[in-house]
Amino acid sequence: MNDENDWFGPEAATLGDRLAGAREAAGMTQSQLARRLGVKKATIAAWENDLSEPRANRLSMIAGMVNVSIMWLLTGEGEGMEAPIDDGEANLELGSAVAELRAIRGEMRACAERTARLEKKLRLMLEQGK
Repeated sequence: MNDENDWFGPEAATLGDRLAGAREAAGMTQSQLARRLGVKKATIAAWENDLSEPRANRLSMIAGMVNVSIMWLLTGEGEGMEAPIDDGEANLELGSAVAELRAIRGEMRACAERTARLEKKLRLMLEQGK
């Protein structure tokens, strides 16, 4: 399968994307999954929005509950979900928009990393100058 059609692969999706997709495919709401895991709904939302990540024990529980492998949740490879079924041209436009958003998110992440490195370098320069 090529990356363009690999909706949940490592280049196209994050752990949060895969978690949300698998949860929805399992027919669970965030509240239901949170209750079954013993965490708050806000925790599930943070995981799905890639603001934080579950610990290994929770990841294992999640994988079992949504019927995917831990490896698939982490990387998009292994036993997991297939890409959504294509409903025609509307999905092509939507898929294109999602791909563009993912590209923008990747660029933003790269810029944030560059900014953090520059900030660290400047901080070190300031400390050395004192």
